[in-house]
Amino acid sequence: MAATIKVYNSMSEFYASMGGALEQDVDFTIHRLEDIHGDVPVKSPVFRANYYSVLIIRAGRGRYIIDDQSYPTRNGTIYFTNPGHIKGFEIYERSYGYVITFSEAFLKQYVRETVLDDFPFLIAEVAPPSYPEADTVQIFDRLGEQLLGEYQSKSDYKFQIIGCLVVVLLLKIKERFWKAYNPLTEVSTSSTIAITFKRHLEAHFRDLLAGQCDRLFQVQDYAQAQYLNPNYFSSVIKLKTGKTVNNWITEKIVAEAKSLLRRSSEPIQEVASLLGFKNAAHFSRFFKKHAEVSPSVFRKSFQQEG
Repeated sequence: MAATIKVYNSMSEFYASMGGALEQDVDFTIHRLEDIHGDVPVKSPVFRANYYSVLIIRAGRGRYIIDDQSYPTRNGTIYFTNPGHIKGFEIYERSYGYVITFSEAFLKQYVRETVLDDFPFLIAEVAPPSYPEADTVQIFDRLGEQLLGEYQSKSDYKFQIIGCLVVVLLLKIKERFWKAYNPLTEVSTSSTIAITFKRHLEAHFRDLLAGQCDRLFQVQDYAQAQYLNPNYFSSVIKLKTGKTVNNWITEKIVAEAKSLLRRSSEPIQEVASLLGFKNAAHFSRFFKKHAEVSPSVFRKSFQQEG
């Protein structure tokens, strides 16, 4: 049996699993790489992180793994990873620089609510590392130093200031590496999250119609199946497919309902039950809203055509 891949919601959770300890007041951390990876070589277990990471590697050598891809890290490497992916890393030589982590909740509280719209690269499915020129590495290294200084301060406005510096960090990442990125032009087949959602959607409706499930899954169910925060999951699906999760669910319900009404003579109550509705009245209102006719009228019109 394959080993279970652990899911971690914060940097402190992850390092606790490796026998270390990191203080974490909110869903934001910044640490010097040389302080948390003092002994080398280091090899992490594979894991899922439900948070963002930005790595600024001024010097050092190793590699990191994301899903089925492996990338080298070397002097002057900058990369970020987003939530939900399977990750791991190896460090061959002592590394110098910064590791910055934050959650979507932190971004929305201390940056802005529209952060995923303003910085769409945060939902990029594939985010390979960058190996920029030395002057660019210095810019990010100085930002890391500023962020660490504020993180260690006792200011009453500590996290508000950090939020402003994170905006600068994200703008610099966008300017230097992701200026032209548009999630809707990213090849759809590369969207692991979107493809997995569609598979889960199809599988769930097969289970419903087979009587193996008695309730409709909601956004949080599909997000949980991929170990993702529901808000982040919803944003990814909307930006990757052009439709919300609820749009996908609604369209699937209507399509399956039409199919059942056409090919069976089951009472409306039974059709409603098969699709996870607790009563026929709710189903009828839902169907009429989205199909513009009631289930009974739809069935009659189809029978008359036949």
